Amino acid sequence: MMTDTDKTTIFNAGLCDFLDVSPTPFHAVTAMSSRLEATGFKRLEESESWRTLKPGRYFVTRNDSSLIAFTLPKEDLAQTGFKMMGAHTDSPCLKVKPQPEKFKQGLMQLGVEVYGGALLNPWFDRDLSMAGRVSYLDSREVIQHALVDFKKAIASIPSLAIHLDREANKNKTINAQNHLPPILMHALDTSKINFRDLLQKELLKQTPTIDVASVLDYEISLYDTQEAAIIGFDDDFISSARLDNLLSCFVGLESIVNSNIEQANLLVCSDHEEVGSQSTSGAQGSFLESVLLRLCKDNEHYFRTVEQSLMISVDNAHAIHPNFADKHDAEHGPKLNQGPVIKSNANQRYATNSETSATFRLLCSKVNVPVQDFVVRSDMACGSTIGPIIAGGIGVRTLDIGLPSYAMHSIRELAGSKDAYQLSLVMTQFYTNSI
Repeated sequence: MMTDTDKTTIFNAGLCDFLDVSPTPFHAVTAMSSRLEATGFKRLEESESWRTLKPGRYFVTRNDSSLIAFTLPKEDLAQTGFKMMGAHTDSPCLKVKPQPEKFKQGLMQLGVEVYGGALLNPWFDRDLSMAGRVSYLDSREVIQHALVDFKKAIASIPSLAIHLDREANKNKTINAQNHLPPILMHALDTSKINFRDLLQKELLKQTPTIDVASVLDYEISLYDTQEAAIIGFDDDFISSARLDNLLSCFVGLESIVNSNIEQANLLVCSDHEEVGSQSTSGAQGSFLESVLLRLCKDNEHYFRTVEQSLMISVDNAHAIHPNFADKHDAEHGPKLNQGPVIKSNANQRYATNSETSATFRLLCSKVNVPVQDFVVRSDMACGSTIGPIIAGGIGVRTLDIGLPSYAMHSIRELAGSKDAYQLSLVMTQFYTNSI
């Protein structure tokens, strides 16, 4: 019989694999879609009619970067409501500009734009690759789309040597326009180097049968090639890029896969949270609302369903840092491997209220998982999540939780190796049993 340690190890192995194959939201949604299809979820298209949907398990994507999976029960949704979990697929990164070619000192560099609130210093001196979505024209002059992942290290942003900047360890200021373009290759004959041509060659290399006449456009991000890893003397930590918030996406994915197929459950993983969520595939867009409306008979049925529903917004929380403990409220400093965190804010930066937090505490108690609290210092500004956006947008009861982590928005983040599996127990309880 497997112990909890065995189950945690297996869970973390799957999590690390998911993190490694998901360098962009497009790749994350592709990986999640494959997992859902393999476990009996049927793919739907927004362009098709849903009027004859039978009870079962379904999922739908938008923009290839956001996903909603749900279980449709036999019972009336207006009586049961949905048990919902929300997360986001995007992470702060560097994105390649539309005309990126830069030629200096015999080298080719790429013009990049900072996406989200990235911690920039850790991007220097890393082995970087590129991945994303490419839109191309085929030989029939039809626009097609494909994902690309260079996988190997092909770029770097070298630091300026300490000899040339004696104040670097005291005061290093990064100019995003001037200091971040990564070096890609030597470029002695610049007339023969075009970024779109490089993308076309890589597409053909990855899929030799693909019909690519020319690359029209792309959404390409740089990422660190170092793989996710369980680290620490006693394997206490998980270290990886994009833990914020693919960690939550994976927990939600595994929880709904293992959920009660007779209960109305829903998982929404949205893009563009790191830049405000205002897009067709973001939490401020219409994706979630449109899916719920299509599953209800009419507006009256929709509003009754929402009133019976509960949303748990899951996004990473700031663990109390041993070197910077004064950045926390002393009574609300979550610790790694001591359970999920309820996030509260008097100014509604988080959607938690006493009713919804009480429900989560009960869920945790039913599976013997400890729970922690986070409130930002009263003299500091508080970040936010998709929780208040969804709560305000559709009027569903919502709370914000997350797993404690260090180095949020860095190129590599750190979380507890026990926490993700523990949260999956809580969310499976949520998706499987009435509360």
